[in-house]
Amino acid sequence: MSTKYREDAARELAAVVKDGMIIAVGGFGLSGIPNRLITALRDTGAKNLTIVSNNMGVDGKGLGVLLENKQVAKVLASYVGENKLFAQQFLNGDLEVEFVPQGTLAERLRAGGVGVPAFYTPTGVGTPIAQGKEVMEFDGKPAILERGIVADIALVRAHQADSEGNLRYRMTSKNFNPLVAMSGKHTFAEAEEIVDGYLDPSLVETPGIFVKTLVDTDDVKDIEQRTVRPKQEA
Repeated sequence: MSTKYREDAARELAAVVKDGMIIAVGGFGLSGIPNRLITALRDTGAKNLTIVSNNMGVDGKGLGVLLENKQVAKVLASYVGENKLFAQQFLNGDLEVEFVPQGTLAERLRAGGVGVPAFYTPTGVGTPIAQGKEVMEFDGKPAILERGIVADIALVRAHQADSEGNLRYRMTSKNFNPLVAMSGKHTFAEAEEIVDGYLDPSLVETPGIFVKTLVDTDDVKDIEQRTVRPKQEA
C-alpha cells in the first residue's frame, strides 16, 4: 500500500479532530454512510461539532450515535425525520439546526470543493430559508445568495479505492459522497475494496487529489426501512 492507506482509522481521525470543527459526512439515510469513520469520530469525544449531512441517520445508527454522545452543537441538513433524539434535542434548544434544501445542500458542497465562495439560486425564495440572505433578480426572477461549504474534515464511503485515494461508488451509495469528498480540507475515505495498483482512470468518480487518508470499511450495511410482503397462503 502506498501513501494514503492507513490501518487504524480511530488513531488517524483522533490526530486531527478538534472541538468545534465543521465535519461533512456522506450518505443518504443509512445508505453509503462511512460507519467506521463515524464510530471513530464518536470515540474521539470531540464536542461542539457542526455536522453537514443530508440527514442525521436514525436513533442509534449512523450519525445518530454522535447525538447520543452529545457531541453535536449544530446541524446543516435537508431531512431529519427519522431521528427522534434529533427532534428532542432541537425542541429542547440543545441543538442548532440550519435546514437546507437538498439540491442547495449538494451545490453548496460542490461549490466549496471547487473554490466557488457563493452562488445565487431561486430555491427558497419567499420562504424562511431566505431570511437574512441577499436577494438579487436575474431575468426578472429573484434568487438568494448561498455560501459554499468548506468542511474542516470530510468523511465518505466508497465501494472501491486504490492506495492513492481514487474512489468509485456503487449504485445509490454514490449519493452525497463525491460532493462531501470535494468539500473537505482533510477528507477521510473508507472503502469496501482497496485494489492493487490503480483504478482505471475512466472509472474514477472521486480523484485521489481530494482524499488525504484512506482506510478499510467495516461490513455494516444497515437497512433504514425494512418492508416485506405478507406471506401468501399456498
